Amino acid sequence: MVLTTQRLILRPWEDRDRIPMASIYADPHVRRYLANPLTAEEAIVEVDLAAELAWTNGFHFQPAELRSSGQLIGMIGLAVLSEPVQAAIHSQPCVEIGWFLAKEHWGKGLASEAALAWLEYAWSIDLPEVAAFAAKENAPSQRVMQKIGMIYDPASDYEHPNCGEGHWLRPQVVYRIRNPKYVRLACIQPVPSA
Repeated sequence: MVLTTQRLILRPWEDRDRIPMASIYADPHVRRYLANPLTAEEAIVEVDLAAELAWTNGFHFQPAELRSSGQLIGMIGLAVLSEPVQAAIHSQPCVEIGWFLAKEHWGKGLASEAALAWLEYAWSIDLPEVAAFAAKENAPSQRVMQKIGMIYDPASDYEHPNCGEGHWLRPQVVYRIRNPKYVRLACIQPVPSA
């Protein structure tokens, strides 16, 4: 699947994406809000897994490249949440939206531009809701969630299972957005019978 925005192409994984994505994954500043750093080899395994999940589920996190240059800037997309995370945020089934960009592309609105395209896709395949989560300390990702219309759901906040007790990344916040079609349907009141 390929989605395009004003500045980006969101497309399936290709072999040529492995090395640039591994470089982005290896940047400690980019990974500062994630529980564990990845080696280049682990990053390549993640890219291969993302490609496999996109094939299996019909969507997953995909490469984001600049339309102007073809440069890979990171990955953005939708993913089916694992059962433990679904249980933790009290939602089943659930799809998340997420982004992971090289730091030189932060602050340009690219994450929100791509995320809005992915939300349009989510609604086109009739997903009822999309969630997003981030470390409580990760204000930049939370700002993107707010910019794309997601609402903070404090009742679903949870503790990250890959972080030990007391770890500063353990508290996770959850944001949600409902398919506008279902929001409209919920607002329609039955007409009283005469």
